[in-house]
Amino acid sequence: MNIETTILKNLLSNEEYSRKVLPFLKDEFFNVDEQRELFSRIKSYIIKYNYLPSPDAMELEFDKDSPLKEDQVKAAIALLEEFKKPTLPENLQWLLDQTEEFCQDKSIYIALMKSIEIANKKNESLSKGAIPQLLSDAIGVSFDPNVGHDYLNEFDERYEYYHRIESKIPFDLDFFNKITKDGVSKKTLNIILAGTGVGKSLALCHFAASALNQGKKVLYITLELAEEEVAKRIDANLMNIAFDDLMALSKEMYLKRAETLKHKASGKLIIKEYPTAAASTMHFKALLNELQLKKSFVPDIIFVDYLNICASARLKPGANVNSYTYVKAIAEELRGMGVEWNVPIWSATQTTRSGYDNSDPGLTDTSESFGLPATADFMFALIVTKDLMDLGQIQVKQLKNRYNDMMINTKFVIGIDRTKMKLYDVEISAQRDISDSGQTFTPKSGGSKFNKLKVDVPF
Repeated sequence: MNIETTILKNLLSNEEYSRKVLPFLKDEFFNVDEQRELFSRIKSYIIKYNYLPSPDAMELEFDKDSPLKEDQVKAAIALLEEFKKPTLPENLQWLLDQTEEFCQDKSIYIALMKSIEIANKKNESLSKGAIPQLLSDAIGVSFDPNVGHDYLNEFDERYEYYHRIESKIPFDLDFFNKITKDGVSKKTLNIILAGTGVGKSLALCHFAASALNQGKKVLYITLELAEEEVAKRIDANLMNIAFDDLMALSKEMYLKRAETLKHKASGKLIIKEYPTAAASTMHFKALLNELQLKKSFVPDIIFVDYLNICASARLKPGANVNSYTYVKAIAEELRGMGVEWNVPIWSATQTTRSGYDNSDPGLTDTSESFGLPATADFMFALIVTKDLMDLGQIQVKQLKNRYNDMMINTKFVIGIDRTKMKLYDVEISAQRDISDSGQTFTPKSGGSKFNKLKVDVPF
């Protein structure tokens, strides 16, 4: 008796075994037609009646109708007759271990076959970037004993969860810390929505500089700007110097400021450039592995500038895939990378054409795909009006927030210094008269505690 027949026999006779393994077994795992058909009928019976079928019941099922040939039906009936013979029960744990190994082997084999199809261009809907995920999912097949949280019997565990101190990366802006409960969490995707030229890259560079200020290891992936251009923006932010003045510095003065930053910084920043629309999470993960091997660098936070000009690792652009599906796939892949590497990920997206001039944008103003906000954990819009520009301010509107109640502090303003690529807290008086703001507190004045790395060397 091979493993397939052992599985089928115990599906008919061992209820505890059946309940544990049935969610993991698939029709495609059985190579022999009659075994595949028998498994399909057993599964359908259990799902419909919530009860194990007897061999006699299965014989009657085969008598009704069957897609099998006559000799295959006879083979299935003969197999059922064998199952009627009394045998000693097998050890349950041994059965589970053998079945788990069977599922893993079959999953890997099927994933390899699909990968070969992709490599040979016989599967037009998937790109080569889908191969690592197919193999990863196959290797990860396991019989997880955890079937959920028992509400009435796990109060202790739930209380501990409520009071667990979560590791977060805070902002150097008071309102952002308030709306996120002191920063962004690991394994999350955080998105900035703004029109062209409003300040997406500026905000990403500022948040990256803030994380570096806190001694974090920061990876900044750019698909839009050159590596040196990103570095220049972060130079202006951390050195507290306008672009024009930065360019006017002598080499001696610049290196002096750079040395000051270098000695005070306990974190590390790596900036990596990729061609627009040519890199996906497959490339990003390869970079992460390379940085870990060559530089012992494992980031605490990752910035991707920006999501819409990434490529999907799973889907080919234009292969009968619309923009909703394609951009949603990119968002899911980025969030999955954050979960895999246990880091928060920041990125940005454009507004639609109608949202560009909208002074009160919403989630529907997300360009190309509403699937992006559906995937994000935290998302906010940056809004600029002529009055705000004159005041050197920018408005923030929460669009989605899994950290906190989004109805509290829905809108607020922060200061923006475009010449220094910086965001900063403004006086509380600037927050007055913002409609539908939901503001409930007075932010602290005097700046943030994360400003130690700012350099102010006269030149």
